[in-house]
Amino acid sequence: MELQSELLKSIWYAFTSLDMEKCGKVSKSQLKVLSHNLYTVLNIPHDPVALEEHFQDDDDGPVSKHGYMPYLNKYILAKVKEGAYDKETFDDLCWMMTMKKNYRPTSGQGGLLCSLRDCFKLFCLFNLLSEDHYPLIMIPQEVEYLMKKISTAMNQEWDGKPLEDLLSQDASVQEEGMSVWVFLDHMGAGRLLRVSNAGAFSLALDQVFFEMYHNVLKRGYMWKKGHVRRNWMERWFVLRPSFMAYYASEDLKDKKGEIPLDQYCVVEAIPDRDGKRCLFCVKTTSKTYEMSAADQRQRVEWTQALQTAVRLQGERKSSLHQELKLKRQVQREQSQRERSLSASSSRGNQSEEHTIQDLEKEKERQGQEIESIIQVKRMQPVYMYTYVPDCLPACVPQLRESMQAEMAEKEKEAEQQRKRIQELELTQQKLEAALNTEIQAHMEEEREVQEKLRKASIHVRHWNVQLNRLMKPIAPGGNALPCLSLSLL
Repeated sequence: MELQSELLKSIWYAFTSLDMEKCGKVSKSQLKVLSHNLYTVLNIPHDPVALEEHFQDDDDGPVSKHGYMPYLNKYILAKVKEGAYDKETFDDLCWMMTMKKNYRPTSGQGGLLCSLRDCFKLFCLFNLLSEDHYPLIMIPQEVEYLMKKISTAMNQEWDGKPLEDLLSQDASVQEEGMSVWVFLDHMGAGRLLRVSNAGAFSLALDQVFFEMYHNVLKRGYMWKKGHVRRNWMERWFVLRPSFMAYYASEDLKDKKGEIPLDQYCVVEAIPDRDGKRCLFCVKTTSKTYEMSAADQRQRVEWTQALQTAVRLQGERKSSLHQELKLKRQVQREQSQRERSLSASSSRGNQSEEHTIQDLEKEKERQGQEIESIIQVKRMQPVYMYTYVPDCLPACVPQLRESMQAEMAEKEKEAEQQRKRIQELELTQQKLEAALNTEIQAHMEEEREVQEKLRKASIHVRHWNVQLNRLMKPIAPGGNALPCLSLSLL
């Protein structure tokens, strides 16, 4: 399924390039030509009968009523076999179909940085790192990852300012990501990476292309000891997760053999002998292969790269960079959840503070109201006692009864206010208890998240240590040697 989804990305570009009216429909004659080309480059036997039956004439427009995707899935993608076709030839077909109609480069101040061949490699790397939904886009984090890989391959320090300037000038790139044509335009104009030498950039891109696109963990010349003549011959080795092939030269025309790798393989250094130094061997279930690296540093890099391949086989993973892409995606999702949780906690704290403040204000207001009522009660009897006898002696009994009734009414109102305050205090206590419970739940959830992040960080550091050993091997003297190839964020 992973293979089909990756193939579908390039086929999507080829299909949309045939959609001249941008309506999602392509004429049947063009789809037939596209299908025949896909049969050829994917090394699938042609099935002209199924093709003609699927695209029968009907009244539903230029595309058959069955649509193209069912045919593509059933007769093409379902029949593709890993390793039965040349991946680069397939992507080159789709690139040539879409490039002619969509690629309109604009040069920067230093001229056009990328050749057409470089653009094809960037197109393939874009598809590898793009998000798994359509239309295909690459988010800024993945763009930064690729730029860092190319900078490391050029032996120069990563300068993130061009990318930061671009993101600050174009908010849509930050929010929506880049399409492949926007990406190629920015790359060609030098708006994503500072490059002083186009030749050095092309060589670095070629190295990253082999590493990521062709899934090559390492390649280079070494000496290998034969199994029959037992003599030493220099060979060009290409290491992938499932095997290490060796050729007569780096043009890959004369393949001499292949070392299968699985989880049971053992890689270890061996003492110098036969006039060769920096020796190591790869022990498989059937044979032991002896190799001699150019120097100590190369031996460390090769042994660590082989150990990475064995680890991937043990974990049943076919690609190191697919694994790294998935890890980066998981890390981004965890960071997003952490930010959301932090924002939610902040909003909860603010809401809690406002609720407590409102309760305190209401309590204070009720207290002031009760004080005023009590003060009125205290003043009224004295006033009536000193005033009534002098002015209205005949009405004293009636006034006393009226005053007592009014005092009873006021007392009743005061009692009601006290009950209301008690209810408010009880409500406040319940709210505070609920808020404390929620805060404890948030803190417990945050502790769980932190624990998961800590465990994930331990795993990431473990892999980083393993990969750093590959990227920054240790020389015999104990000094770290400069890394010329792989890089990890």
